[in-house]
Amino acid sequence: MEPILRLDRVEKYYGNKNNLTKAVDEISFEVEKQEFVAIMGASGSGKTTLLNCISTIDRVTSGHILVDGEDITNLKGNKLNQFRREKLGFIFQDFNLLDTLTSYENIALALSIQKKSYHEIHERVQKIAKDLNITSVLEKYPYQMSGGQKQRVASARAIVTNPKLILADEPTGALDSKSAKMLLESFEYLNEEKEATILMVTHDAFTASYASRVIFIKDGKIFNEIRKGTTTRKDFFEQIIEVVTLLGGNFHDVV
Repeated sequence: MEPILRLDRVEKYYGNKNNLTKAVDEISFEVEKQEFVAIMGASGSGKTTLLNCISTIDRVTSGHILVDGEDITNLKGNKLNQFRREKLGFIFQDFNLLDTLTSYENIALALSIQKKSYHEIHERVQKIAKDLNITSVLEKYPYQMSGGQKQRVASARAIVTNPKLILADEPTGALDSKSAKMLLESFEYLNEEKEATILMVTHDAFTASYASRVIFIKDGKIFNEIRKGTTTRKDFFEQIIEVVTLLGGNFHDVV
């Protein structure tokens, strides 16, 4: 079976020939359908740059990134916009909800852009809101909600279009511990019950312990990789901490 995501010797440079920085150094890995993968690394390790390349926010310097069998490194114009609209869901640390729209309207927006019918939009928004326990805030504006509620609305917006791949950039970074736990349990539900494929960047070991696999990045290269398998989340968390200790570097708030 073709993996949902495949990276083949991806490199990303910044700067010019007199001051060149290699942020991503020949990284290759695959993500299968319905996997929940976390990428960890200290500040400056290249993990966010890597996510930006996968999301097409940045372009790779060399190598190839394939999503659902399509090489996205060569996409431009309308084809690139169509790929972002139909294949990707993105969850940002700072929510990126539109303040002038209600939760319902924020979630429905992507479906409206896809020209779905009113009936289908209503049905899908109500269903994902129920799944993520945010039905009670559908008519509220972002300023009327807690951080955890806003992040679950952002998650609903990312998943409502049934994308091939959900990308999450430090999704718990702006949340308190209770809200973070609720969000991560929502991710577990989306992954296990809705067969969502999730790739999440985080510096936080507790957050990463909800994934089924963790890839560790150091100096733009893959340093290590561990899989949860049949171990408990508590044991997986301890394994993650061990690798973080080996990694060294400037990890903050790993627990």
